[in-house]
Amino acid sequence: MAVEIITKQDLFAFHRQLLEDLSKLIGKRQAEAPKKVLKSAEVRRLLHISPSTLQKLRVEGTLPSVKVGGTHYYRAEDIARLLNGKEVRS
Repeated sequence: MAVEIITKQDLFAFHRQLLEDLSKLIGKRQAEAPKKVLKSAEVRRLLHISPSTLQKLRVEGTLPSVKVGGTHYYRAEDIARLLNGKEVRS
C-alpha cells in the first residue's frame, strides 16, 4: 500500500478548486431558476407602475402581498395572472 503525503499547498489548491466548482454550480442554478417572490420595486419595474398604483392594487386586493419587516413581497404567479387579465384576489 502506497503512502501519499498531502501538503498545505495541496489542500489550498483543492480548496480553491472546490470553491470555483461550487460557485459555477450555484451561478447556473440562480440563472436558471426564476424568482418566486418579488419586492415592491421589482414589481413596479415589471408592471411599469408608480408606488401609489401598486399600493392601490394591494389595498383593493387585486394583487395580494405579504409584509415582512416593512417590505412587501408579491408572488410571481399572482403577477403573471394579473398580466394575463385573470382575477388574482386573495
